[in-house]
Amino acid sequence: MMMMLRAPLFSTIPTLTPVRSNRTGFNIGVGRRNVKSNGFTTMAAVQEGGPVTGIVFEPFEEVKSDNLMTPISQQISLARQNFVDECESAINHQINVEYSASYVYHSLFAYFDRDNVALKGMAKFFKESSVEERDHADKLMTYQNKRGGKVKLHSILMPSSEFEHLEKGDALHAMELALSLEKLVNEKLLYLHSVAQKNNDNHLQDFIEGEFLNEQVSAIKKISEYVTQLRLVGKGHGVWHFDQMLLN
Repeated sequence: MMMMLRAPLFSTIPTLTPVRSNRTGFNIGVGRRNVKSNGFTTMAAVQEGGPVTGIVFEPFEEVKSDNLMTPISQQISLARQNFVDECESAINHQINVEYSASYVYHSLFAYFDRDNVALKGMAKFFKESSVEERDHADKLMTYQNKRGGKVKLHSILMPSSEFEHLEKGDALHAMELALSLEKLVNEKLLYLHSVAQKNNDNHLQDFIEGEFLNEQVSAIKKISEYVTQLRLVGKGHGVWHFDQMLLN
């Protein structure tokens, strides 16, 4: 077992003979040598068959690395680290996806809130869904800035404003549309996660998993149940009872 003993932060320990490496990433033998382990340069004094002693971290040497230098230009983020352009672009794309979903849900809210449709529970559900998707976009924008990226908003297509359906009825038709939309958003989130994984961006992967994926799967399950219930009640009086359930 190797034991690390305390040493002054910038001290060096004189020794006599060269050293050799083992599988641990530290050098063994007898001697003094700069050792690189896990990206840190240290100074180690070692003895044959004994513990590694005098491990010293040399921060003034480490910060000379090009990827740790502080940018001078005001156009370059000071916070940016291990954040590639592909991840930045994929986040901006996901922001557009979330805003587009919010736009569709807002249109559905406006439709069901009409006096000649008057399904207030459906209107409430879609208004809350619109706000939720917009909140997702806000989270992604905040994260983009935190990592040193630049938010670039893209155009959003105009959604439909009419959701009547002679065969299914407007309530079932709208809920099936919402289910497809949630699945699409989930696919886009999984793509964003794959981009982060490909570029070894562990922080972005953790962010997507912690903030979005579980919530997205739960939303798909809930809306799937709503679709099933609306199929069971048909287009008649049962739709009104379903709407009251959403409202209350």
